[in-house]
Amino acid sequence: MAKTSPNEFFRQVRSEAGKVVWPTRQETVRTAIFVAIMMLLLSVFFLGVDQLFGFAVRELLALV
Repeated sequence: MAKTSPNEFFRQVRSEAGKVVWPTRQETVRTAIFVAIMMLLLSVFFLGVDQLFGFAVRELLALV
């Protein structure tokens, strides 16, 4: 594989960086809200699962 000169490398990097499509502000806000809602739902779900397992373990230990 042939080596690329630093000038050629930076020219390629600049060319590729020009192809990046950044999200709009509306898309970023919508995604952030979606992530926050999913985080809340998952935290409540895992809290419930943890409570359920904790209850089951306590009941099993009470039998011993």
